[in-house]
Amino acid sequence: MKRSCSLLAVFAVACLLSPVRVWAEMKIGFVNMTRIEEEAPQLEALRKKFDREFSPRENELVTSQRDLKKLEDQLERDGATMDDAQRAKIERDVLAKRRDLKRATDEFREDLTIRRNEELANLNHQVGDVIRDLARAEKFDLIFTAGVVYASDRVDVTGEILAQLKAMK
Repeated sequence: MKRSCSLLAVFAVACLLSPVRVWAEMKIGFVNMTRIEEEAPQLEALRKKFDREFSPRENELVTSQRDLKKLEDQLERDGATMDDAQRAKIERDVLAKRRDLKRATDEFREDLTIRRNEELANLNHQVGDVIRDLARAEKFDLIFTAGVVYASDRVDVTGEILAQLKAMK
C-alpha cells in the first residue's frame, strides 16, 4: 500500500514537471501584425496601385459634386426670380444629379472595398506564407500573431518577417 502511494506521488510529480520541461524546450515567436501593416512595403505598393486605379473615378465624383453644388447655388440664388417651369426644370435636374451622384459614390465605395479586401486577403496569405517559412526554417514550435499582451524582443520576429517581405517586393 505504501509502495503504491509513493509510486503515485512520483507519477504525479513527474506529470507536473513534464509540462515545464516541454515548455522550456519549445521555441516560441511573436509577430506584431500592426507593425507589419504599417511597415510592409507591399502595403505602400497597394496604396499607390489603388490611387492609380481609383483616382480617375474619384476625380469624376468630385467634379460631379461641384456641378451639383453650382446648380443648387443657382437655384437658391435665382430661384425666386425664375418662372415656375424653369425652376421646376432645375429642381428636377438637381434631384437627378443627387441621385446619380449618390449611386456613383456608392458604387465607387463598394468597388474600392471589394478590391481592397481582395488585395489584403492576398497580402495576408503572403505574410502567412512568410511566417510559416520562417517558422520551419528556424524550427519554431509556435508563433503568435494576435492575443498577446506582451512579447519580449527575444521572441519578437517581426523584424525578420518585414525583412523578408521587403526582399520580396
